[in-house]
Amino acid sequence: MTAFAPDSLDLNRKLPLWYQVSQSLRASILGRRPHDPLRLPTEEQLAVHYGVSVLTMRQALKELEAEGLISRHRRRGTFIEPGARRGAPRRLLGSIDAIVAQQSGELTTVLGHGPAPVPGELSEYFPDVDSVVTYRRLRCDGASGEPVNWAENAVRPEVADGLDVADLERWPMTKVLRDAVGVRISRITDTVEARLADPVTAELLRVPLLSPILHYTGVTYDRDGRVVDVARIHYRGDRFSFSVTVEADLMG
Repeated sequence: MTAFAPDSLDLNRKLPLWYQVSQSLRASILGRRPHDPLRLPTEEQLAVHYGVSVLTMRQALKELEAEGLISRHRRRGTFIEPGARRGAPRRLLGSIDAIVAQQSGELTTVLGHGPAPVPGELSEYFPDVDSVVTYRRLRCDGASGEPVNWAENAVRPEVADGLDVADLERWPMTKVLRDAVGVRISRITDTVEARLADPVTAELLRVPLLSPILHYTGVTYDRDGRVVDVARIHYRGDRFSFSVTVEADLMG
């Protein structure tokens, strides 16, 4: 039986290895195509793939099993649960793969894209360009089809030149920028605030006008300190959760 092929991962030695591996594998599972096999490679094969020990791999798989994304069967192997989708809030320890995992597992429709003048509220992030390429996407729950959020991304033009819009229907923008376009991401800053649904948001998310929503802004920087993408995501208030865990070994 052919095994599911997970994405590769650049390990950050400042973060727990099992955590990074679990988040990377989680994003691969939630972003899989319908015809992809459900069987995972063996623990040993996955350990080699990610460049970690079997014990580290086992701990990562245990995390995914607890979330209900995989099931493990003695002598038969480890399998992706056919109905695997976004579950409880994840622990965010600061890795790019954690951000990717947080954004994965939803059905995405690209509503539109194209060049546009830099919005006034984003001028501080793009002081050296007159225009950006914008992408508008609607994300729905994979099981119910219910709208979960809609996103607006403003991307630096020279970065957008290497972006395939079709990739955005399968993967989050962060993953596309890093893995498909080749952007060397140095950091992402996140801001979450409460707002009221404007007419566009109310219509797309199927909520009453002026009902509470959560507005997320994510600013992505490359290794040269340039802003390459500003994401503004509008979440239904009843479908968003954010959880942060500070581990003792990460505190200076």
